[in-house]
Amino acid sequence: MSASPSAFDRAYEELRARWPEFTEERDVATPYGPTRVHVHGPADGTPLVLLPGGSATGLVWFANAPALGRRFRVHAVDLLGDAGRTERRGTPLKGADDLTAWLDAVLDGLGLTRTHLCGHSYGAWLAARYALHTPRRIDRLALLDPTQVFAGFRPGYLLRALPSVLRPNEARARSFLSWETAGRPLDETWQRLYALATTVPGRKLVVGGRPRTAGLRMPVLVLLAEHSRTHDAAKVADKARRALPQAEVTVLPGATHHSLPLSEPEKLNDHLIRFLG
Repeated sequence: MSASPSAFDRAYEELRARWPEFTEERDVATPYGPTRVHVHGPADGTPLVLLPGGSATGLVWFANAPALGRRFRVHAVDLLGDAGRTERRGTPLKGADDLTAWLDAVLDGLGLTRTHLCGHSYGAWLAARYALHTPRRIDRLALLDPTQVFAGFRPGYLLRALPSVLRPNEARARSFLSWETAGRPLDETWQRLYALATTVPGRKLVVGGRPRTAGLRMPVLVLLAEHSRTHDAAKVADKARRALPQAEVTVLPGATHHSLPLSEPEKLNDHLIRFLG
């Protein structure tokens, strides 16, 4: 007899139902275990791989998928080591190099020899590392309020995050979200999924050093949240411009770190579509 769905499972399926009709669920085989990818858009569309922030799951792009899917073949990935439908099985996940090897296998399994790549937060850190690791596969790179890429975390952010890391529960995660987003309205279904994701047993987010971004040669877009509490957006923008003089660096007015990418998706979609072309 199968176990009844957990609260996280129910929230996951509820948010999955918010994706556009004809979204395909794919489980891509990798040496690290099967990876869940939410695929939407025309089969002959230019590929675009989306990497979410920690605890957000690939479903966080539900508000972006309809517009992006009109122009691109969207592949939104549940990250290895995080909550979601990607399973850790087979080759152990030990370090950042494993993440790039895993993403190589995911792109192979999807049949993507080249793609646009976009990541948010932790996903942006992974996207930057991967673009340096295998630049021949990345046409254009978009980094949304990237963490641990151009600058470290504010100590105050880490301090506020600590309780939900050491003693995770839904209430603490919701309180942390409310603090970081300054009470900005968030989609309730996604907020519940995020909060429950922090409590899923066995989560193991691999971290590593900052990537050497000066080595990025493809076109790069850096979008920073004006009111992000993870870092000082203006200072990070300055560091990004110095590291990547050829990059397009923009601070999104009114945005907060955790409200991306689902808050005011039209503005974000406009930036991405114009940049990715």
